[in-house]
Amino acid sequence: MTKEQQIEVFLDELASSKSTPGGGGAAAIMGAMGAALVSMVCNLTVGKEKYADVEDELKEVLEQAESLRARLTNMIQADVEVFNRVMASYRLSKGTDEEKAARSAEIQKALKAATDVPLECAKACAEVIALSRTAAEKGNLNVISDAGVAVMAGYAALKSAALNVTINIGGIRDPEFVDSRRQQLLEVLGGCGCDTDEIYKIVEGKL
Repeated sequence: MTKEQQIEVFLDELASSKSTPGGGGAAAIMGAMGAALVSMVCNLTVGKEKYADVEDELKEVLEQAESLRARLTNMIQADVEVFNRVMASYRLSKGTDEEKAARSAEIQKALKAATDVPLECAKACAEVIALSRTAAEKGNLNVISDAGVAVMAGYAALKSAALNVTINIGGIRDPEFVDSRRQQLLEVLGGCGCDTDEIYKIVEGKL
């Protein structure tokens, strides 16, 4: 499984001429890193007498961040699997009309799956960004810069996942599906850029 690889092995494969892992997996791991950094800030805040008044809130943020980290880490492998499914569908036989129809149908199914995985990644990354605000506003000042890195990782991952949604949508011939996923993506992106800038400035103001 990709998530069990050493980071050096993963990066070597990412840099290689192989198609997977690729940008989708990179987006997921960036998002997971953002979630992990939110957890780090929480873990270094909870239990500190100075931050006793925000302890319960940060415990809840920690739980959510760890759930997101697990989801995003699993998406690294999911992205590899859906991409491989797309490539396999294009290799299906097309010698007869029946084979052509079956191949076309499988390509469409595979592209839809390859759209939904990065869309879920984008949604999870938007949640990472939201959690990083609490970490930035209420976290231990000694590690507040890590809350800034968390939000930037989350935003980079979100925008990266959005590119993977968009490229796969381009090959889908189901207008209802396309409209639905585009609308979902727009809703996810929403004000995340402004939120990221605000959170980054909060962190800068505390350095």
